[in-house]
Amino acid sequence: MSKMSRLLKGGGAGASRSRGAPSAQEALARLRETEEMLSKKQAFLEGRIERELAAARHHGTRNRRAALQALKRKKRYEKQLSQIDGTLSTIEFQREALENSHTNTEVLKNMGYAAQAMKKVHANMDLNKIDDLMQDITEQQDIAQEISEAISNRAGFGDEFDE
Repeated sequence: MSKMSRLLKGGGAGASRSRGAPSAQEALARLRETEEMLSKKQAFLEGRIERELAAARHHGTRNRRAALQALKRKKRYEKQLSQIDGTLSTIEFQREALENSHTNTEVLKNMGYAAQAMKKVHANMDLNKIDDLMQDITEQQDIAQEISEAISNRAGFGDEFDE
């Protein structure tokens, strides 16, 4: 079964339908396949448009009917090409939205893991113990400051002589 008929008939999606919604990777892969198929069809139609234009020029004024028919086919191909352009734009938008939602899901999942890790780390901490520790640190810093000040003051060697 060709890719086009699978897309139109829904063939090949039966496996993912039977087990629920497709995964983000499956959906992205299918959107990329569809983009690729439409791009190939776009290139094909562009070639056909060029051939019809060349045919219209070839027939020119000698065979006006054939030239008009070629221009009508060219116009029909251009309409199909325009529709494919619109479809490609829609598919690109859908793919980008799906990629963004998949990224957001991964970010959210990782943030959940980080929250669980923080919970585990904080489970062993007690606010009273932390407060006591911080008071001890402050007290030791004050003592260190006093020692530093005592050491840095000039010693009064020789200043204390009484005349």
